[in-house]
Amino acid sequence: MKERKLGSGQDMQGAVEAKKPSARLSRDIQAKLGQQLRAIYDDVVNQGVPERFAALLDQLDKSDDKGKQ
Repeated sequence: MKERKLGSGQDMQGAVEAKKPSARLSRDIQAKLGQQLRAIYDDVVNQGVPERFAALLDQLDKSDDKGKQ
């Protein structure tokens, strides 16, 4: 069995960097993603806070007020 020697760290890093695929998106794709993210965000914001979360927040505010007195 032949023994393989590893190159220096710099040689290996260069080889890895050379194999990395480009992760760039076109301007059109970026614009489309931005539009979709804005639409989803707007939908979530417009839903408001569920009643059970509002009740929990009220309880926390009351307990904070008691602790400060």
